[in-house]
Amino acid sequence: MSRRLSVVMIAKDAADLLPDCLASVAWADEIVLLDSGSSDDTSGIASRAGAKVFSHTDWQGYGIQRQIAQRYASGDYILMIDTDERVTPELAEQLRQTLAAPQPGAVYSIARRNYFLGRFMRHSGWYPDRVTRLYERERYQYNDNRVHESLDAPQAQTIALSGDLLHLTCRDFASFQRKQLNYATAWAQERHQRGKKTSLPGIFAHTLGAFAKTLLLRGGVLDGKQGWLLAVVNAQYTFNKYTELWALNHGYSEKG
Repeated sequence: MSRRLSVVMIAKDAADLLPDCLASVAWADEIVLLDSGSSDDTSGIASRAGAKVFSHTDWQGYGIQRQIAQRYASGDYILMIDTDERVTPELAEQLRQTLAAPQPGAVYSIARRNYFLGRFMRHSGWYPDRVTRLYERERYQYNDNRVHESLDAPQAQTIALSGDLLHLTCRDFASFQRKQLNYATAWAQERHQRGKKTSLPGIFAHTLGAFAKTLLLRGGVLDGKQGWLLAVVNAQYTFNKYTELWALNHGYSEKG
């Protein structure tokens, strides 16, 4: 007997992204959307598409928000996706086959194809970019991380699914940069609160390392001009993370 699937997502001001996202998972038994305080028609679009819509505006980070969203789901399995992601037909078929005879206790990873400035990247550490998104609702949930949250299932067997999850990571560069800066700030705050420290040499070592890792070790050069640009963007993001942490360490930032 096939297990029931709940597609779960958190969202804020995603009216432009939602229609295609929802259409790609319309076959699921249930869609749950937790709105984080949208000022656009995010909730209305989701509701009209048949999703169960809830609201939670006391933002405590991505991990906890995903935990709250999961509590509203009723399916046997959770597929956690974002509004800028789309389930391809190949992945949908693989998910249906998996749910027909799942491995008890296992979690399932999915390959993401990330879009960056006009190109779905094939290298640069952005493909296959496997993320663990399919899991048993009553057994697992996301951790408490404010950013870069992940499924808390360290002992679980991970099974790789075929089929890609399309991720519209960077359609608009200005919006992407704002999101990256917010991620960097939240990352630094979290590390600072845990007592982590960095130094000026550490800032530059991590920054240069991020550039080299993206371009050379992860094959960014094979992604053409977007690969070079992404290497710079990753270096910038890393610089922002560690500089903000350094500023918090020394009392030069008010966000600590």
